[in-house]
Formats: sequence, C-alpha cells, structure tokens
Amino acid sequence: MPTEKRRRLPPWLKRPLPSAEMTFTSSVIDDLRLETVCESAKCPNRNECWSQKTATFMILGNVCTRPCGFCSVPRGKTEQVEHDEPERVAEAALRLGLKYVVITCVTRDDLPDGGADHFYKCVLAVREKTGAQVEVLTSDFLGNRAAISRVVEARPDVFNHNTETVPRLYNRVRRNAEYQRTLDLLKQVKDEAPDMATKSGLMLGLGETMDEVLEVAADLRGVGCDMLTLGQYLQPTPNNLPVERYVPPEEFDLIGEQCRKLGFTMVASGPFVRSSYHAGEMAVAEGHVRM
Repeated sequence: MPTEKRRRLPPWLKRPLPSAEMTFTSSVIDDLRLETVCESAKCPNRNECWSQKTATFMILGNVCTRPCGFCSVPRGKTEQVEHDEPERVAEAALRLGLKYVVITCVTRDDLPDGGADHFYKCVLAVREKTGAQVEVLTSDFLGNRAAISRVVEARPDVFNHNTETVPRLYNRVRRNAEYQRTLDLLKQVKDEAPDMATKSGLMLGLGETMDEVLEVAADLRGVGCDMLTLGQYLQPTPNNLPVERYVPPEEFDLIGEQCRKLGFTMVASGPFVRSSYHAGEMAVAEGHVRM
C-alpha cells in the first residue's frame, strides 16, 4: 500500500472545528458498544455531526473482508455477529433523538447472506423503537439476489449502495468488487420496490476524468438511481491510496450541474460531501421521506 508523503490540503479543505461538545454522542456510542463509520473510516465530518448528536452506525463488527485501497476500516479475521446489535442501534437512535437513521456495515463476504438478515433486523428494530426514517448503506452482498431482497423487505426509506469510483479504477480502489454488480444491485432494488428511493456515491480525486464520472452517472440513472453524492477523496492513513488531485469547489459545482441534467432527484456535490452526510436533510428536501 502507498506510504508516500501526503499532499498538503488546499484552503477549501480547511475549516475550524465546531465548538459544540461531542461528549454526549460519544458516550452513547461507547455505552452501547457500537461502531460508527464516522470513527472507523476517519470521516472529516465527524466533529460536526457528533456535535449535532448524529452518527452513522456501522453494523456487523469493525473488521472487513475486502482490501479496498481507499478505506481505513481494519481487515482481517471477522467478528461474531452480535445478535443484540439491532436493539442497541435502536436504543442509540432513541437516546440521540434521531428522526433519520443511517445504517451501514463492513463487508462480510464470510457470511452466507453477507449480513442481509442482520440489516433487516436493525431496520425493523430502529423503526419499532423510534419511528424514525431509515437509510441503509449496504455492501454488494456478492450479488446475492436473495440477500438484497431481504434488505428490501425491511422497507428502508432509502437504499444506498456506493459506486465509489469509475470502472477503470476498480482494481486499485475497490478490489474484489465489480462495477456491473453495483449497477445490478441498484436495478434489483428499483425493480422490486419502484417507490423506494435509491442512492449512490462517488469519491473524486483518485485519477478519474470528468467524462468518466458523467458516464457512471448516466449508468446509475439508467438503473433508476434517484440520488447521487460526489465528494473529495481524502487519504485516511498513510497506508491508503494517495490523493491524485484535490478537486476545487467550482469543479464540483460544474460536475454536479451536469449530473443534475441526467434527471437525478438530488445531487450533492462538494469537497466535504459524503454519502451519509446530512442524509436526512437531503432525502427530505427532495421529497423522498417526511419527518
């Protein structure tokens, strides 16, 4: 993995830390023994989100079965699925007062269903305990159609699965994943639940071209994807892929405009955009959910 010196951040990626306390969110997460993608993936928005008493829950442990070049989540021997985790996620959502809950996961290729039934139980537990809207951000389940259907059966308000990058870069960025498999998953969700909002996201700055990004966006619209997020890739650790380029805000604006013309109901495009960042506000603004 790359160990070269990291690029200096440009001015538009520097911002003051929020002054509000993060202690309450941290105490809830710690008390209920939960994982969050905010911590495991070293999200640059963690301080802001936790200060506002919101977090993205990461289920099925903190060890992933895939060696993606962009991700800092640990790889190795996976952990036993904790069967009380759905109730703990629901309790955390209740304590934090969340009206919109985002649940993601590590990839669990070691499980027969990739953890799909666990996702199903988490969605139902959160909804029963809090009445909150739920967005899932899933793995590709190795293309297991029955597993995908199981998550759809839980009727999440938004079904998110990230494309991450352009097909040319998959072998380097998203190893053991397949571009067509991602498109097939999103198409299956839309075929089975036409009224369910679907969503995907890409990271920019890994060596892609604007034309390639627009081609991916067109492919996503071709399978009925409703919402798209575009954000700057930031190298989480020296062992992850280096940043090839910092995309300036005006270029994010331009590519976002081009993607909107393809017919997405929502395109969020900017350096700090992440698939679950302000996810509830985005879904509400475009009428996909009500809160």
